[in-house]
Amino acid sequence: MDRRVTLRDLANELGLSKGTVSRALNGYRDISPATIRRVQEVSERIGYRPLALAQSIRTGQSRSLGLVLQMEQHDAQRPFLAEFLRGITRTVSAQNWTLTMATAESEEEGLETYLRLIDERKADGFILPRTQRHDPRIALLREAGCPFVLFGRTEDSADCAWFDIRGGRAMHRAVARLVDFGHRRIAFVGADPTYTYAAKRLDGYYEGMAEAGLSPIVTAGHATAMDGGNALCELLDGIIVPTGIICATDLLAIGAVRAAQARGLTVGRDVSIIGYDGSREGQYLDPPLTSFAVDQTAAGARLAELLIARVGGADPKELRETADAVLREGGTDGPPPKE
Repeated sequence: MDRRVTLRDLANELGLSKGTVSRALNGYRDISPATIRRVQEVSERIGYRPLALAQSIRTGQSRSLGLVLQMEQHDAQRPFLAEFLRGITRTVSAQNWTLTMATAESEEEGLETYLRLIDERKADGFILPRTQRHDPRIALLREAGCPFVLFGRTEDSADCAWFDIRGGRAMHRAVARLVDFGHRRIAFVGADPTYTYAAKRLDGYYEGMAEAGLSPIVTAGHATAMDGGNALCELLDGIIVPTGIICATDLLAIGAVRAAQARGLTVGRDVSIIGYDGSREGQYLDPPLTSFAVDQTAAGARLAELLIARVGGADPKELRETADAVLREGGTDGPPPKE
């Protein structure tokens, strides 16, 4: 049987002390990013694997990140969840950590699950997706003294680390795109304002409309595809009929597209619809949905990296990053119909 590669072997290969190598493997802030990358690369090349039990005893950590999914949320099992998890698991595996995942059927059960995982030392910190403007999970983890990183933002962000997609900027760009096509009556179908993303996307729409000198047409508080379809019908039956509709999520946009087609309208010609997420379902529509796509795999990977750094003692104020959604052109938008 081949001899197990030890920390000393890895240190000798790198020409570094065992202490430096150990701190690099654990993501300590006093080790430069370049050194951490080099240690990880050589560790992978020579097949070094730390003994998880020994590390747990030495550091008091489980080397596990936690993720609790609330299954009652309307899109808790969306297909992009697999991409999100792929990014997390790739990162934790590369850094010799693990992912502890749990599900809950309600917000109350979710909070109990966080406390149980902390009490059982199943996770050293948590990734919090779908952040709320006033998020009870944040309050709980603050009180417990447990590290966390947000996928999104929250109103009281004093001690929060986060990775967020600039959804407001995407909605601003969506307005500009429709204006460039010639639209002047542009409506927005918004999501549940409890969630921070919904407020930021609505703000982006308002900013885009103000910049274009146009009057906003807004309906908000929607969640499901059925909601999106109902919202479209109400807008088209209103006094001011929009020619372009921007939806806060692909799920709402998919419902809107189907409702428009059920009315005999040609989407992309009679009415333009733009979504946000870049979901596979949107791409499977006929025509494919124009949407601002989010790289969920990259987001999951970066969140895992940030949380590992946070658990290692990094200042949360230094762990705040944003990225842009990328326009994925489809066939659901275009110039407005001639009047």
